[in-house]
Amino acid sequence: MVLRRRAVLLVMLVMAAIPLVLAGCTGNPLERVGRKAPPPPKLAITPAQDSRNLPTSVEIGTAVTGGKVADVVVTDPKGTRVDGAMRADGTSWMPSKALANKQTYTAQVTAKNDAGKAVTQKTTFSTMDKPAKRTVTNLNLQSDQTYGVALPVTVAFDSAIPKDARAGIQRRLLVSTDPPQPGVWAWDETGKQVSYRAPDFWRPGTTVTVRAALDGVPMGGDSFGDTDRAGTAKIGNRVFLEIDNATKQMSVFKDDVLVKKIPVSMGKSSTPTSSGKMVIMEKHESTVFDTTGSPDPYVVTVANAQRLTWGGEFIHAAPWSVGDQGYANVSHGCTNVSDENAEWLMNTTRIGDLVTIKGTEVTLDQGNGWTAWNVSWDQFVKGSALPVPADLKPASPAPGGPANAPGGPANGGPPAAEKPSASPTPSSSSGGR
Repeated sequence: MVLRRRAVLLVMLVMAAIPLVLAGCTGNPLERVGRKAPPPPKLAITPAQDSRNLPTSVEIGTAVTGGKVADVVVTDPKGTRVDGAMRADGTSWMPSKALANKQTYTAQVTAKNDAGKAVTQKTTFSTMDKPAKRTVTNLNLQSDQTYGVALPVTVAFDSAIPKDARAGIQRRLLVSTDPPQPGVWAWDETGKQVSYRAPDFWRPGTTVTVRAALDGVPMGGDSFGDTDRAGTAKIGNRVFLEIDNATKQMSVFKDDVLVKKIPVSMGKSSTPTSSGKMVIMEKHESTVFDTTGSPDPYVVTVANAQRLTWGGEFIHAAPWSVGDQGYANVSHGCTNVSDENAEWLMNTTRIGDLVTIKGTEVTLDQGNGWTAWNVSWDQFVKGSALPVPADLKPASPAPGGPANAPGGPANGGPPAAEKPSASPTPSSSSGGR
């Protein structure tokens, strides 16, 4: 009987121990009861409820604490959903195209945290009537084209942009590259052109996609942007031209190899060629230089002309100066080459190739063309109207290239302004000779 009682007691003790072990594996239930679930995130959105007369470029601002935006739904007066996406930094939702004028929209934003707690806010706002004044814009990168490695992406304006409007415009200029090569937008002092480049030249084979979402964007005063522009293009191989006034020779480098030397004649002392780093902007098999109304008027048709400046400096065929090419400067500021060499250059170069000219009497006016490479990286980024990302602030090494090729930006500050004021939308017939 005693043994039987001991066996029953042992079984009871074992069974009593099992729940204690299980409880030890699942944690203390008293602790679970005392732990509070995280609160829903805090969310603030803009525009404010019933905001009126907003630009059609308006974005839905999202400020979230303790979570992140999970969904944004914007609908037009008919209830149709408006296409758009969050910015990469999460600060706002941006429509894929400008909203319509004088319309009422509703935006509903939902934010969630990791625990699945959500909060939703809604706002209704209306856009302004069609503006009476539009600023004409221009994007230099076009889809389905191949450009040189020195191409700066540029947006030009038909009137100067005041400084207090530049940051808002710059936020609407979007660039992506594959492979990634981050860069910075910087404004010319005139406010008529903003350029984008990376610290180094583009890698050959890079795909560059640009959106200048400027339709309805305030441009200063009572003017607003004219339209959205976009393009996706490829970057070709490395071609650099170096022109030395001391030798009157052009050196052509292709993929870092010197492939040709070409005798040239540049601007005579009364109309000198600019020294500096410029980029080929246009290529014309035939064009007319018409300087009627200038102190030295002439009208001449030239073949195989490649524009370097808005002021009218080109590389072009000049059969009339072949005897001087390689020996003397006789042009009105252009770089003269023979018919044969001009045709060869047209078949070798691309828009976006770098041209470095040195040793002439004057320096290139910053903004007189695509002059983003004519200053150092440190100097270039000073033109940004927005904070420069931390990883792009330090001075970067000059772009690589052969020892005697135009490898990188010029040293020092901007060159003196000695040429005519730059214009972002010149006629292709303006020019020198």
